[in-house]
Amino acid sequence: MHLIDDEDSVRNAMSFILDMADLPSRSYASALEFLDVAGSIREGCVVTDLRMPHMSGLELITRMKQLGLGLPVVMISGHGDIPIAVEAMRAGVVDFIEKPFKKDALLDAIRRALDSEASRAAAQSSRSRFEEMIATLSPRQTDVLRGVIAGKMNKTIANELGINIRTVEVHRAHVMSKTHAASLSELVRVAMSAGF
Repeated sequence: MHLIDDEDSVRNAMSFILDMADLPSRSYASALEFLDVAGSIREGCVVTDLRMPHMSGLELITRMKQLGLGLPVVMISGHGDIPIAVEAMRAGVVDFIEKPFKKDALLDAIRRALDSEASRAAAQSSRSRFEEMIATLSPRQTDVLRGVIAGKMNKTIANELGINIRTVEVHRAHVMSKTHAASLSELVRVAMSAGF
C-alpha cells in the first residue's frame, strides 16, 4: 500500500492500522514524493489525502493516468463534501473516506481496492494472452472470427467472404484451436473482453 498524506500523524496512524492487518505499506509526505518513485511501482493500491500542498489527490490521479499507472486509489479527506466525492469517483477512485476514519472503514476500502486491482490485472492478462493468440491467425481466420463474434451463421460468413461453408468450418476450427477456446461462448467472451 502507498500512503500519501502531508500530515505525519495521519500517515503514522494509517501505517499502524495496516501493519496490524499484515498489509505492508510505504508512506509519502506528498504526491510529488510518491511520483518520484511511481515508475517502479507495479502493484498495490494508493491511499491519498484529497487536499495537500503542491498537488491535490485529484491532480495526483490525473498524473497517474498520464503515466499509465493504473493502481486503484482510495481517497481520504477531512473536508469531504458530496461534490468532491462525486468528482473523485468520476476520476476513478475506488472509495472516498472522510477523516477521522475508523480502522475498519480504511481496511474495507483498501480490500475493495485490492480486489479491483486483482480483477483489472486478470483482465489485462487475459486480454494480452488473447491478443497474442489473435496475432497467430491468418487474415482469413481473422475474418471468420469477426463473423463468429458478430453472431453470424457459417453460411452467412461464407457468402460474405466468397468462400464455401466447409472452408468457413475449417477456419473456425483453426480459430478455436489457436485461441484455446473450449466453446463458442468462451471464444466470444474472451474476444469481447479483449476489445476485438
